Amino acid sequence: MSSWRAEYLAALQARDAHEQANKEVYDASDRAASLSTTQSPELPESERNEKPGRTAALTPVTVDVSAAQVRQNLAEAQRSRGELEARIVAVTGELEKLQLKSIVESRRINELTTEKSNLVKKLRDRDEELRGKSKLLEGVHDETLSLTIELNMAEDTNKRLRLENQELVDRWMARKGQEADAMNTASKFS
Repeated sequence: MSSWRAEYLAALQARDAHEQANKEVYDASDRAASLSTTQSPELPESERNEKPGRTAALTPVTVDVSAAQVRQNLAEAQRSRGELEARIVAVTGELEKLQLKSIVESRRINELTTEKSNLVKKLRDRDEELRGKSKLLEGVHDETLSLTIELNMAEDTNKRLRLENQELVDRWMARKGQEADAMNTASKFS
């Protein structure tokens, strides 16, 4: 959201740096202009009234000083230009690295987002599966409990029937024993 501000600020800073780099050229141009204007009044009256087509003769010292100053300004401007070009190359390289990193990071973000959505889906499926298994386990537990109750009841019934059966067998055996004794006693007297 604040990228336009950063771009605007960067553009202003680049403009200021460019103007500062060329400040010496501007100053040199101003000095050359002021030199030419300051030298004009010093010309003799006869040379000032010359025809407009003729140029005024400059002294060799003035030409050497002006040429040296212009050469120095030109060298400074060339040096400044070289520094700016080097900075442009460095900034361009850094920009390309950051753009490449941004592309890689956005791809990674997309991959992670996809992976996250897949994991969320798997988690929901797993939760649903666990809910189903817990219901199934609850049903198995209830069934086991009811079967255990039925088994206990059947064992109680079985135990009761065995006791009853044993009593019947004991009574029957006692009766048959009595009958046998009665037959034995009856057969002794006969």
